[in-house]
Amino acid sequence: MLDSAEVAALDDWRFNRRMPSRAAAVREIIRRGLAAEGFAIAVANRKSADYGIIDKSGED
Repeated sequence: MLDSAEVAALDDWRFNRRMPSRAAAVREIIRRGLAAEGFAIAVANRKSADYGIIDKSGED
């Protein structure tokens, strides 16, 4: 949930970039934030189970 100041900031950012919707603006902000942190875009068709922290190959 966003408070009214956050919604206003999001809408200002969105309108300045002529984004089609708030959802598109949120997705773009998230994409930019992840890219700034060095995260690559996820590979398509992967399951959430593919992103575990434990090696399932049986090796330690």
